[in-house]
Amino acid sequence: MTALLDERGAQRQRSARLKLTALGIGYLLLNIPVVIFMVMASVSMILIVVGIGILLLPLFLPVFRALADQHRRMAELTLGGSIEPPYRPTTGMQTARRLSTWVTDPATWRDLLWGLASCTVGLILTSLAIAPLLAVGWYLVFPLVFALTPDGLFDVNYGLFEIDTFRESFYEWGWAVVCGLIWWYASPYVTRWRAQLDRALLSPSRAQLERRVAQVAESRAETIDHSAAELRRIERDLHDGAQARLVALGMNLGMAEEMLRRDPESAADLLEEARNATTSALGDLRSVVRGIHPPVLADRGLDGAVRALALDMPMPIDVTVTLDGRAPAPVESAAYFAVAEMLANIGKHANASAATVDIRHANGLMRLTVTDDGRGGADVDGGSGLAGVRRRLAAFDGTMEVVSPAGGPTTVTMELPCVLSSPRTSPS
Repeated sequence: MTALLDERGAQRQRSARLKLTALGIGYLLLNIPVVIFMVMASVSMILIVVGIGILLLPLFLPVFRALADQHRRMAELTLGGSIEPPYRPTTGMQTARRLSTWVTDPATWRDLLWGLASCTVGLILTSLAIAPLLAVGWYLVFPLVFALTPDGLFDVNYGLFEIDTFRESFYEWGWAVVCGLIWWYASPYVTRWRAQLDRALLSPSRAQLERRVAQVAESRAETIDHSAAELRRIERDLHDGAQARLVALGMNLGMAEEMLRRDPESAADLLEEARNATTSALGDLRSVVRGIHPPVLADRGLDGAVRALALDMPMPIDVTVTLDGRAPAPVESAAYFAVAEMLANIGKHANASAATVDIRHANGLMRLTVTDDGRGGADVDGGSGLAGVRRRLAAFDGTMEVVSPAGGPTTVTMELPCVLSSPRTSPS
C-alpha cells in the first residue's frame, strides 16, 4: 500500500513538473508579442505629443490588455486562484470618452509597468526556467552532432581534458544529467516566481479593492432598501386590492346566507356579486405575482417575455435576442425588469416613433441594449427610473451606460455577468 502511494505521489510530481514546463514554454512564447507591443506603446506615447499617437491607442490598448489577460490566466494555472481584471468599464462609451477612460485608468499604466517588467525580469526568469531543459536536449544529441560535423568544429576544451573524439563526446551526457536535475528541482520555483510577478502587477491594487468593497457595501445597502420597498409595495397592493375584495366577498356571503331562506332572489344577487368579487380578487393577485416574477418569464424565458413587452408598446419595437441558454432566475428577472423600465420610459417620456432591443451573451456577460429615436436628454441622476434600474443591476455586479444627447437618439447599454445554462422553456 505504501509503495502504491509513493508511486502515485511520484506520478503527481512528474505531471506537475511537466505542466509547469509547458507553462514556462507558454510564457516564453507570449513574451514575443509583449516585446512587440511594448515597442508600439513607446512609439504611441512619443507620437501622442504630435497627436498621431491618439489614433494608435484604439488599436494598441485592446490587444495589449488581451495579452495581459492571457498572462492572468497563465498565472492562475500556475499558482491557482483567480485574478480579476482591474480595468474600469468602458462598454457603451463613445470613442472619445473611452480613450479618456483608458488613458486615465491606473490599470493601464500598471499594464505598461508590467510590460516593462515582463520584457526584462520576466524574460530572464522564463529563460532560466526553460534553459536547463533545452540544455538537456542539446547534450543528449551532442554525440550525433559531433559525428555529423567536420572534425574540430565541436571540440570542447575543459582545461584538464579535451573532448575531440566521437567516443569522448558521450561524456557530455554527464552535463545532461546535471541540467536535468536543475530542471527537475529548480525550474518549477522559477516558473512560479514568473507567475508571482504577473500576479503582483496585474491584480487589482489595494485602492481598487477598497473601492470595490465600498461599492459592494453600497450595492448591498441599496438592495436591502429596494427589497424592503418591494415588500411594502406588495403588502400595500394586497391590502388595498385582494384583501379588500376578499373582505367584501366574506360580507356578501354572510348576507346571502342570512337572506337565502326569506329572500332567495336577493341572496342570488349577493352570490353573483361575490362571484364577481372572486374574479376581481384573482386578478389583483395575478397582478401582484406578475410584479414579483412574471409567469411569461418563467414559461417562455427572457426572449418571449421581452417580446411580450414589445407587443404592448404603442410604437414598433424591434427585438433581437441571441442567447444560447437561460440565465439564473434572479439575473433573468433583473434583466426583464430593466428592459421593462426602459420601454416604459420610452413610452412615457421619449416621444419616440420606434425603438430596438438587443440582448446577447458573450464572454460571461449578458448585454442588453435599448435604443429609441426619441427626443433624448435622459439622465440617470435626474430622478427617473433609470437610477432604480442601475441599483437593481448593481446588486448583480451589473453596469449601465446611458448615451442620450439632446434631440436623441438614446442608447442604454446594460451588462450583467452571468453564465447561461441549457435552454429550459415551456411551449406557450
